[in-house]
Amino acid sequence: MNPPATTRFNAYWRLMRADRPIGSMLLGWPTLAALLIAGGGSPPLKVVVLFMLGVFVMRSAGCVINDFADRHIDGHVTRTSNRPLAAGELRPWHAMLLFALLLAIAFFILIQFNRATILLGVAAAGVAILYPFCKRFTNLPQVVLGIAFSFGILMAFTALDQGLPLAAWVLFAANITWTVAYDTEYAMTDREDDLRIGVKSTAILFGGYDRLSIGLLQIITLALLFWLGRLLEFGIIYQVGLAIIALLFLWQQRLIWWRDPQRCLRAFLHNNYVGLVLATAVAAEFWF
Repeated sequence: MNPPATTRFNAYWRLMRADRPIGSMLLGWPTLAALLIAGGGSPPLKVVVLFMLGVFVMRSAGCVINDFADRHIDGHVTRTSNRPLAAGELRPWHAMLLFALLLAIAFFILIQFNRATILLGVAAAGVAILYPFCKRFTNLPQVVLGIAFSFGILMAFTALDQGLPLAAWVLFAANITWTVAYDTEYAMTDREDDLRIGVKSTAILFGGYDRLSIGLLQIITLALLFWLGRLLEFGIIYQVGLAIIALLFLWQQRLIWWRDPQRCLRAFLHNNYVGLVLATAVAAEFWF
């Protein structure tokens, strides 16, 4: 028997991870910060809306291709065993059909912009498609994710005809180190299962130095964000924002101290506040 339409829709919704928007938030906050910087504090509303829609669509597409790539793995991992493909709620061809639809929507959004932005968007899609397969052959899939999650920053500058100034590259680099840090926290939740089934990650690569490595990545992120503030001549509001981010990073270190999977997951989710503070501090510098 075919499942009811509402059940099938729910499975597609969960396959896109739309029921768990943390990924869209972590992708969206730095992109919004870049739009604010490139737009001098007041980027066109149409551009902001298109970028945020693009963030949601591309993050959803990334989740779909990730679950397609991991369809034979997720069932062996406690946290992911109930995902639609692993649980048999959807067929692999359902996932690929949805993935193609999401890419088509993303491309329609992308062609609203100039040539440089389109080229960056195509490159970003390529990296996003590559990422799920990286965990088979490298212990650094989080670096690939960081690059994929940072393309929106460069696209924000080109979309607003600002080229790619040094500030764009500094924020790009800061976002990569931050992404590697928080996705390592995420990978720590599955480390035992990943070791058993042979999936690679920075959590496995860092081993007993995982907390230290995350701390160093967080320090580098703060240093790069401080440099960004100097380049843009930001003042006390931005510096207060960085101080709050430093405290949030310290709290995450406390959460991951005992390497408990649930507390590591909480530390990962906690990064939403880091992105919120960064975007708010950037906005406040322009608005106040």
